[in-house]
Amino acid sequence: MQLVQDSSQGNADNLNNVSREGSRQFRNKKEEYLRAKSEELENNSKLKKKIRDLYRGINEFKKSYQPRINIVKDEKCDLITGSHSILARWRNNFSQLLDVHAVNNVRQTERHTAEPLVPEPSAFEVELATEKLKSQKSPGTDQIPSELIKARGLNNSL
Repeated sequence: MQLVQDSSQGNADNLNNVSREGSRQFRNKKEEYLRAKSEELENNSKLKKKIRDLYRGINEFKKSYQPRINIVKDEKCDLITGSHSILARWRNNFSQLLDVHAVNNVRQTERHTAEPLVPEPSAFEVELATEKLKSQKSPGTDQIPSELIKARGLNNSL
Protein backbone atom coordinates (compact mmCIF):
# COMPACT_ATOMS: atom_id res chain seq x y z
CA MET A 1 0.00 0.00 0.00
CA GLN A 2 2.90 2.34 0.72
CA LEU A 3 4.15 1.89 -2.85
CA VAL A 4 0.71 2.73 -4.27
CA GLN A 5 0.41 5.84 -2.09
CA ASP A 6 3.98 6.99 -2.57
CA SER A 7 5.90 5.49 -5.50
CA SER A 8 9.35 6.42 -4.26
CA GLN A 9 12.43 4.28 -4.78
CA GLY A 10 12.61 3.48 -1.04
CA ASN A 11 9.08 2.03 -1.02
CA ALA A 12 9.83 -0.03 -4.16
CA ASP A 13 13.01 -1.40 -2.55
CA ASN A 14 11.07 -2.17 0.64
CA LEU A 15 8.45 -4.12 -1.35
CA ASN A 16 11.16 -6.08 -3.17
CA ASN A 17 12.86 -6.95 0.13
CA VAL A 18 9.59 -8.14 1.72
CA SER A 19 8.73 -10.18 -1.38
CA ARG A 20 12.21 -11.73 -1.46
CA GLU A 21 12.02 -12.61 2.26
CA GLY A 22 8.56 -14.20 1.80
CA SER A 23 9.83 -16.33 -1.10
CA ARG A 24 12.83 -17.39 0.98
CA GLN A 25 10.61 -18.44 3.89
CA PHE A 26 8.28 -20.43 1.62
CA ARG A 27 11.26 -22.15 0.01
CA ASN A 28 12.71 -23.04 3.44
CA LYS A 29 9.37 -24.40 4.67
CA LYS A 30 9.05 -26.56 1.55
CA GLU A 31 12.59 -27.91 2.00
CA GLU A 32 11.85 -28.72 5.66
CA TYR A 33 8.68 -30.56 4.70
CA LEU A 34 10.39 -32.57 1.97
CA ARG A 35 13.32 -33.41 4.26
CA ALA A 36 10.97 -34.58 7.05
CA LYS A 37 8.90 -36.62 4.60
CA SER A 38 11.96 -38.31 3.09
CA GLU A 39 13.33 -39.12 6.57
CA GLU A 40 9.97 -40.63 7.52
CA LEU A 41 9.98 -42.77 4.38
CA GLU A 42 13.55 -43.85 5.04
CA ASN A 43 12.73 -44.81 8.63
CA ASN A 44 9.66 -46.76 7.51
CA SER A 45 11.70 -48.72 5.00
CA LYS A 46 14.71 -49.45 7.25
CA LEU A 47 13.45 -49.79 10.77
CA LYS A 48 9.86 -50.87 10.45
CA LYS A 49 10.13 -52.77 7.15
CA LYS A 50 7.04 -50.99 5.81
CA ILE A 51 7.92 -51.26 2.14
CA ARG A 52 4.30 -50.68 1.09
CA ASP A 53 4.25 -47.31 2.88
CA LEU A 54 7.59 -46.44 1.28
CA TYR A 55 6.23 -46.96 -2.25
CA ARG A 56 3.03 -45.07 -1.45
CA GLY A 57 5.09 -42.13 -0.20
CA ILE A 58 7.29 -42.18 -3.28
CA ASN A 59 4.20 -42.16 -5.51
CA GLU A 60 2.86 -39.16 -3.59
CA PHE A 61 6.08 -37.29 -4.36
CA LYS A 62 5.93 -38.19 -8.04
CA LYS A 63 2.31 -37.14 -8.54
CA SER A 64 1.66 -33.54 -9.34
CA TYR A 65 -1.54 -31.55 -9.45
CA GLN A 66 -3.69 -32.58 -12.40
CA PRO A 67 -6.55 -30.17 -13.03
CA ARG A 68 -9.79 -31.76 -14.11
CA ILE A 69 -11.06 -30.54 -17.45
CA ASN A 70 -14.80 -30.73 -18.05
CA ILE A 71 -15.07 -29.88 -21.72
CA VAL A 72 -16.80 -31.96 -24.41
CA LYS A 73 -17.37 -31.36 -28.11
CA ASP A 74 -20.90 -31.48 -29.50
CA GLU A 75 -21.99 -32.72 -32.95
CA LYS A 76 -20.80 -29.49 -34.59
CA CYS A 77 -17.40 -29.70 -32.81
CA ASP A 78 -18.24 -26.74 -30.57
CA LEU A 79 -16.97 -26.92 -26.99
CA ILE A 80 -19.51 -27.52 -24.21
CA THR A 81 -18.60 -26.64 -20.63
CA GLY A 82 -21.80 -26.80 -18.55
CA SER A 83 -22.30 -29.98 -16.52
CA HIS A 84 -25.95 -30.35 -17.62
CA SER A 85 -24.98 -29.81 -21.25
CA ILE A 86 -22.18 -32.35 -20.97
CA LEU A 87 -24.52 -34.96 -19.47
CA ALA A 88 -27.07 -34.34 -22.22
CA ARG A 89 -24.34 -34.73 -24.86
CA TRP A 90 -23.18 -38.06 -23.38
CA ARG A 91 -26.79 -39.27 -23.18
CA ASN A 92 -27.37 -38.43 -26.85
CA ASN A 93 -24.07 -39.96 -27.90
CA PHE A 94 -24.72 -43.29 -26.19
CA SER A 95 -28.32 -43.45 -27.29
CA GLN A 96 -27.11 -43.10 -30.89
CA LEU A 97 -24.34 -45.67 -30.43
CA LEU A 98 -26.48 -48.20 -28.60
CA ASP A 99 -29.67 -47.79 -30.60
CA VAL A 100 -30.43 -51.48 -31.11
CA HIS A 101 -34.03 -50.87 -32.19
CA ALA A 102 -32.89 -49.18 -35.39
CA VAL A 103 -31.12 -52.35 -36.53
CA ASN A 104 -33.58 -54.58 -38.39
CA ASN A 105 -31.27 -57.28 -39.64
CA VAL A 106 -30.16 -58.88 -36.38
CA ARG A 107 -30.10 -62.66 -36.50
CA GLN A 108 -29.61 -65.14 -33.71
CA THR A 109 -26.74 -67.42 -34.65
CA GLU A 110 -25.59 -70.54 -32.95
CA ARG A 111 -22.00 -70.38 -31.82
CA HIS A 112 -19.78 -73.40 -31.57
CA THR A 113 -16.71 -73.23 -29.38
CA ALA A 114 -13.80 -75.58 -28.90
CA GLU A 115 -14.04 -75.26 -25.11
CA PRO A 116 -15.13 -78.41 -23.31
CA LEU A 117 -18.11 -78.23 -20.97
CA VAL A 118 -16.85 -77.72 -17.43
CA PRO A 119 -19.11 -78.65 -14.52
CA GLU A 120 -20.00 -76.08 -11.86
CA PRO A 121 -17.44 -75.98 -9.02
CA SER A 122 -18.49 -77.45 -5.70
CA ALA A 123 -18.69 -75.36 -2.51
CA PHE A 124 -15.55 -77.11 -1.24
CA GLU A 125 -13.59 -76.16 -4.39
CA VAL A 126 -14.72 -72.54 -4.08
CA GLU A 127 -13.63 -72.48 -0.43
CA LEU A 128 -10.20 -73.91 -1.29
CA ALA A 129 -9.70 -71.37 -4.08
CA THR A 130 -10.75 -68.53 -1.77
CA GLU A 131 -8.20 -69.60 0.86
CA LYS A 132 -5.41 -69.61 -1.74
CA LEU A 133 -6.05 -65.98 -2.81
CA LYS A 134 -3.18 -63.63 -2.03
CA SER A 135 -3.82 -60.34 -0.24
CA GLN A 136 -2.67 -56.88 -1.33
CA LYS A 137 -2.82 -57.72 -5.05
CA SER A 138 -4.52 -55.87 -7.87
CA PRO A 139 -8.05 -57.00 -8.63
CA GLY A 140 -8.80 -58.88 -11.82
CA THR A 141 -11.17 -57.98 -14.63
CA ASP A 142 -14.13 -58.14 -12.24
CA GLN A 143 -12.52 -55.36 -10.13
CA ILE A 144 -13.21 -57.24 -6.88
CA PRO A 145 -10.22 -57.21 -4.49
CA SER A 146 -9.20 -60.55 -2.97
CA GLU A 147 -9.58 -59.13 0.56
CA LEU A 148 -13.27 -58.55 -0.12
CA ILE A 149 -13.74 -62.11 -1.37
CA LYS A 150 -11.92 -63.50 1.66
CA ALA A 151 -13.94 -61.38 4.10
CA ARG A 152 -17.12 -62.56 2.44
CA GLY A 153 -15.94 -66.16 2.88
CA LEU A 154 -15.36 -65.62 6.62
CA ASN A 155 -19.03 -64.71 7.08
CA ASN A 156 -20.06 -68.06 5.53
CA SER A 157 -22.56 -66.25 3.36
CA LEU A 158 -21.17 -67.30 -0.01
